Amino acid sequence: MVKGRLEAFSDGVIAIIITIMVLELKIPHESDLAALRPLIPTFLSYVLSFVHVGIYWNNHHHLFQAVRQVNGSTLWANLHLLFWLSLFPFVTAWMGENHFAALPVALYGVVLLLAAIAYFTLTRTLVFHHGQDSTLANALGRNFKGKLSVLIYAGSIPLAFAIPWLACALSRYRTKIEGRGKTHR
Repeated sequence: MVKGRLEAFSDGVIAIIITIMVLELKIPHESDLAALRPLIPTFLSYVLSFVHVGIYWNNHHHLFQAVRQVNGSTLWANLHLLFWLSLFPFVTAWMGENHFAALPVALYGVVLLLAAIAYFTLTRTLVFHHGQDSTLANALGRNFKGKLSVLIYAGSIPLAFAIPWLACALSRYRTKIEGRGKTHR
């Protein structure tokens, strides 16, 4: 199968995810700067999630530049990734609305962890389809950053119950690590 439909569908879903997230930023009824203060936690959670979704979109784009074709397993692995990404608006809004309370931050970490696992699954599915000596497999290499991301996310979940802001900071640090990659998470 050609990859174009998968890429177009994924781009559309990711655009909708970002749109839904920004709609959670409610417009204040007052016209002074003080009216924006209650929106700060929601805005910060939006920025954090926008960066995460942006990195996934960027890495997905680069990943599929090295892909020649897709098969049924690839379609399902991609849908698996899109499922977890589609939960970003919910956990983003819950975390922001509750001022980064422990349980919403932990659930945010769970969704990030499962999205990272889904991305890793997608890359493994593509490598299996294209072969260990393919351009894709060579571009992905050992995928150290992807594996490190999974560990950071897993560690941030229990940390959210003790120090929620540090769990969010780890998530942000992870985005710095990942934002430098070409084709891998």
